[in-house]
Amino acid sequence: MSPELKNIALKDAPSSTDEFIKGLWRENPVFVQVIGMCPVLAVSNSAENALAMGLATAFVLVMSNVLISSLRNFIPKQVRIATYILIIATFVTMVDYAIQAISVDLHKSLGAFISLIVVNCMILSRAEAFASKNTVSKSAIDGLGMGFGFVFALFCLGSVREILGNGSIFGFPIFPESYQEWIIMILPAGGFFTLAFWLLIFNHYKLKKAKS
Repeated sequence: MSPELKNIALKDAPSSTDEFIKGLWRENPVFVQVIGMCPVLAVSNSAENALAMGLATAFVLVMSNVLISSLRNFIPKQVRIATYILIIATFVTMVDYAIQAISVDLHKSLGAFISLIVVNCMILSRAEAFASKNTVSKSAIDGLGMGFGFVFALFCLGSVREILGNGSIFGFPIFPESYQEWIIMILPAGGFFTLAFWLLIFNHYKLKKAKS
């Protein structure tokens, strides 16, 4: 390849910052792609649960991306999906035991949704669409961007639901005793209302930015 073509390729190639921001904002898995909705709606009834699930999912995503990218030339195409699921399940098991060791109460709050990280379509899609086709460093950055984008979205939902539903954040009261709690916000319906609220804000901002 000539020096001119190399320079053009380098200019067109996305930087590490772009890869990270892509998952964090432009292609946020929750607010843009609207995937992985099961844990988003189920465990975001408090900021603590949301943050724990988000970080657990981000860890699994980053580690599975790195390992799948490292082994991409050795995994037969015929069994690639089964191999990806096996790798993801290994890291999910590690996370499951780690959360149980750190806090039994948190582990009970998250329940079966920790194990369901294995079938989170966000993780499997990044393995198939990105990690299996790119280098380890790019796959790690992609995992970090998507992972922290998921953490950000879950925390946005969890904090709003806890503040309105319990009048607290991370268990610490922020309103006077006279505050009337919105019980519906910590119920399943509150998850849908809060998600719709954040999607409205996110899409409004995107449309406003596109017009400017």
